[in-house]
Amino acid sequence: MSAHGPMPRSAWIFPALAMLLFAVATGLGLNFTPSIGGLLFAVVLLAILFGTVFAAVHHAEVIAERIGEPYGTLLLTLAVTIIEVALIATIMLGEKPQPALARDTVFAVVMIVCNGLVGICIFIGGLRYREQDFQVSGANLYLSVLFVLATITLIMPNYTLTAPGPIYSAVQLGFVSIVTLVLYAVFLYTQTIRHRDYFINQAEGEAADSRLSNRMLALSIALLLVSLLAVVLLAKKFSATVDTVTAMIGAPPAFAGVIVALLILLPESVAAVGAARKNDLQKSINLALGSSLATIGLTVPAVAVVAYTLDKQLVLGLNAPEMVLLVLTFVISMLTFGTGRTNILFGLVHMLVFAVFLFMVFVP
Repeated sequence: MSAHGPMPRSAWIFPALAMLLFAVATGLGLNFTPSIGGLLFAVVLLAILFGTVFAAVHHAEVIAERIGEPYGTLLLTLAVTIIEVALIATIMLGEKPQPALARDTVFAVVMIVCNGLVGICIFIGGLRYREQDFQVSGANLYLSVLFVLATITLIMPNYTLTAPGPIYSAVQLGFVSIVTLVLYAVFLYTQTIRHRDYFINQAEGEAADSRLSNRMLALSIALLLVSLLAVVLLAKKFSATVDTVTAMIGAPPAFAGVIVALLILLPESVAAVGAARKNDLQKSINLALGSSLATIGLTVPAVAVVAYTLDKQLVLGLNAPEMVLLVLTFVISMLTFGTGRTNILFGLVHMLVFAVFLFMVFVP
């Protein structure tokens, strides 16, 4: 979908179909089962859910074109984060307890974004333009906040003494949630007000696209809200499908987290790769690293509130091999974003680390 030109039909058809599917499935009690009918239902559910997620991101992009950067990529990131929280919370509250789902999903998002997406964007950009430039100051701010948030949420729970790892006690979880929210809020202030110029492609300028009429802007806002609501409502049906498929194929528990992460990141990834192809690596970085920050800074506190309210256990600490991959990602990210220029080798390194992550999910 494009944010330019007339609104595509899919931008309103999929949200409408999602609301209709939820009403029909709820009324008839439809769920995924290992049968031809269940398989058909799963295919329809996934097609409509993917289409609705893309519709939500399309409307977020339309609004983003109007309000300009870096607010545009921030809005897109927040919209995706709302979808992520809904999916994680719903699956966690399913019939089969999955206390580690939030950890698996957050870790999967970080690995997919910081290695898979970043690697693809840099590699594609390097093939087309040899080298691409970006703002080092902005990338450094992203990385400094990301390293702190990832460490205190995914590594530290393994080494605390109040509660046996890999979990935080209720007090520790509350404190860490507040810290992550405060740090993310200060980052947003820095990104949007204090040092906004750190996150803008200076070659493109800062002008926003004002061609969008107020009527179309209002319609996109309304459809964005409807799309987000539809995804939240279908999340429980999706969670049941993921649970059943995971059990059928004998996949490891982390498989569910990877599926959720891939679903919510797919539209944002398309936008980031498209920006890299247009020689706007800065926007790709804003989308990629911004989604990682939002995932930890917003998703972890939100899921923590859900877990505490409903007395659910929340496992956050990573296993030893996963911690090694996370630290390795930190190191190569510092090298990749340390000079302000990238080439295909940086991209290939990140993609290979991502391949190792996927391999270790199925062959731990």
